[in-house]
Amino acid sequence: MRQMIGKLGIALFAALFIAGCSSNKEPQLMHLRSDSAGPDEFGILPTKPLQMPDSLSELPAPTPGGSNLTDPTPEADAVAALGGNPARVTATGKGVPAGDGALLARADRFGASGDIRQTLAAEDYAYRKDHDGRLLEKLFAVNIYYKAYKPMALDQEAELERWRRLGLRTPAAPPSGTAQQAMQ
Repeated sequence: MRQMIGKLGIALFAALFIAGCSSNKEPQLMHLRSDSAGPDEFGILPTKPLQMPDSLSELPAPTPGGSNLTDPTPEADAVAALGGNPARVTATGKGVPAGDGALLARADRFGASGDIRQTLAAEDYAYRKDHDGRLLEKLFAVNIYYKAYKPMALDQEAELERWRRLGLRTPAAPPSGTAQQAMQ
């Protein structure tokens, strides 16, 4: 009997040891923060190349706290890459362009919270704590992310049918019956 208990204990220890050595196979998009000590590749913005002025005797006056010609301007660069006018982005500064006032008023019609990110992070943390899995799921580091959020998932097919029953247009979805025909 003691020999059997000893073998069972060794087998249990070996199983736990092997489970502890397993790799975590969660999707990488679920881990947005780096756990390494190295630099964050997305936090580094390259500066623009230095330019030699036409005349060294006619340099512009320094602007303390102002922008520099070599400072990165990702918004203006993105607008230029998409064929827009980057001067409109840099000219408006941090304010909202006049053409976007109506859009901002519509989005802000029920009020806006300045601490929305912190509020959502706290609510998400509380929800995940309430739905953090069973003992064995925790012990073996089973990913329960999708299981926890399943009640909040949208059934795309049911929602599309609901919109169609209401007679509303769904231009981004294929016409009714096309999906079933393509599957056959």
